[in-house]
Amino acid sequence: MKTKLILLIVLLVSLSSTSQNKTTDSLIAILSDTQSEVEKLELFNTISNAYKTSSGKDVIIYANKAIALATKLQNHSALGTAYVNLGNGNIIIGDYNTSVASFLEAKSIFEILIKENPSNDLKKKLARAYGSIGIVSSEQSNYARAFEYYIKSITIYEALEDVNMLSRLYNNVGVAYQSQEDYNKALEYFNKAKQTQLQLEDPNIGITLTNIANCYLKLRAFPKALSVFNNAETYVKNNPRALGEWHNSMGTYYLKTNKPELAMQHWDQAIVAFKSIDDKFGVADTYLFKSELFLNKKQYNKAVTNANLALDLAKQTNVLEQITLSEKLLSQAFENQNKFAEALQHQKEYTLLQDSLVNIKSVKKGVQAQMNFEYEKDKNTERLEQEKQELLQKEENKIKTIKYSFAVFSLLLLAGLGFLYYNRKQLKKRLTLEKELAEYEQKALHLQMNPHFIFNCLGAISGFIINNGTDHAIKYLSKFSKLMRLTLEYSKESLIPIGKEIESLQNYLELEQLRFNNAFTYTITKDDTIEDAVAIPPLLIQPIVENAIIHGVIPKKYNGRITVGFSLQNQQLICTIVDDGVGIDQSVKQKKQSVQIHKSMALDIINKRLTMITEKANQKASIKSFQLYSANQVSEGTKVVISLPIQYID
Repeated sequence: MKTKLILLIVLLVSLSSTSQNKTTDSLIAILSDTQSEVEKLELFNTISNAYKTSSGKDVIIYANKAIALATKLQNHSALGTAYVNLGNGNIIIGDYNTSVASFLEAKSIFEILIKENPSNDLKKKLARAYGSIGIVSSEQSNYARAFEYYIKSITIYEALEDVNMLSRLYNNVGVAYQSQEDYNKALEYFNKAKQTQLQLEDPNIGITLTNIANCYLKLRAFPKALSVFNNAETYVKNNPRALGEWHNSMGTYYLKTNKPELAMQHWDQAIVAFKSIDDKFGVADTYLFKSELFLNKKQYNKAVTNANLALDLAKQTNVLEQITLSEKLLSQAFENQNKFAEALQHQKEYTLLQDSLVNIKSVKKGVQAQMNFEYEKDKNTERLEQEKQELLQKEENKIKTIKYSFAVFSLLLLAGLGFLYYNRKQLKKRLTLEKELAEYEQKALHLQMNPHFIFNCLGAISGFIINNGTDHAIKYLSKFSKLMRLTLEYSKESLIPIGKEIESLQNYLELEQLRFNNAFTYTITKDDTIEDAVAIPPLLIQPIVENAIIHGVIPKKYNGRITVGFSLQNQQLICTIVDDGVGIDQSVKQKKQSVQIHKSMALDIINKRLTMITEKANQKASIKSFQLYSANQVSEGTKVVISLPIQYID
């Protein structure tokens, strides 16, 4: 249930301290003896404001009289005040659409007047209009707009150091947080309002205390809530609207503390208070409280009676939430009485209202925003045109200043451009040096590979001479010299065509076949999709192939096989080296058992080269090794995969 908010209407301030002490009856008597239209206008506004705690209809009647007379006399300040009073009266009777239109009219009037005469009195009136728009927005659950106008109002009152009005605004902000169920934040603002009101002996402190008690009630701090409710009672007795809300809140308190009889008594008193000022919204809310309690007590006829009373009032004020809840309660009450036709009818109405509630609110807000926009646009066209002329004059004055400063600015701009050019040139030079350094580092790593490769080959020749004789050594040396010529030719380059790399690998594998007496066979393949211009760093694959021979197939002690394949995958060049040797695990184990100590630099150098390739090409280059197993988990060799960015020979 959307419970009516206890809002302090910040704009309800009498026009003079003298009129605040007079009753409405005495003011009306003075009005009947007044002949001056200027004095009548002031009295209309004063009487309208004086009815704010007793009769919403009378507030509206005298506000309309003030509007008519102020328009005739062209008294814009009094006209703005009359629209504020008119908005207040419509808030009291629950007509929020008319209320917000009145406040927006007052806002426009005061904003224009302040531009001509920024007096403190006009600023206070504008602040009241802002605060009132915030109140209506909060009642309509438009909390974003409510906070926007509350802040505008608070800003003015803080500048004017008006603590009385600030206390009321603090209360309103607290109500907005309370409506969003942020009770701790609401208590913070309510307590700020209470402290100021206690100092000022503000009669509205009863409303603030009721709000504080309601927060404690929502937080289920019942002892604190009752204590504050009792404290508030003294202050709300002379304000029918505040008294009605206090009785409604007390009813809710007793309902939550399992004392429904006391709750009902307070709700009956709330209806009396609300009816005294013709507050249909408040009366409808109270009937809904009573209907819901009667429904829970299974007193279905009384539940139906109160729900129908609430429904009639809600339709008059056009409060959709109250209409929806009334239909729901009627449906439930009739269903419990086995009056299924009536229950079904009200259930259909409830379902339609519930489904369309959000959409209707959105449409209303959109239409209202459009109306507000069009209205303010029409009212402010003349003012905006005047502001445009003022701006043009200011621009002409600025041009004169710009002419004197243009020469200095031009010099600074030229100096800045010169500095930028110099800086870019230095940056380009630094980047070029960094690129060259990276290339030199890669070539240095490549040159480290050559001695390693030659050392291994010479070791192989030496072993071949010892084991196979001079004739075979000469044949081996011939192939080795051919391989060395290719190696020396490639050592000058950071990249070579992939075909040249394959040729070099074939020569190397032929040498190793001779060395180990054809202990293995090999195959080298290249996908047709790989172009001839695709390049690869030289001597990158050979050390991996060497490991496959020395540590894979040779320890196997019978014919092995080595496969080298080149392919393209995911925009990368993939080289795969597979052997059917003893596998990684067995190879590592044999190395540990071997008495020969050998430290291979090849893999370290390959990893460094791949790191350099990654940095230069800005694309990942990597090497991965895999142990191969059969279905019976028997080792079947090793697979090494090298991934390289695709590069081309320039």
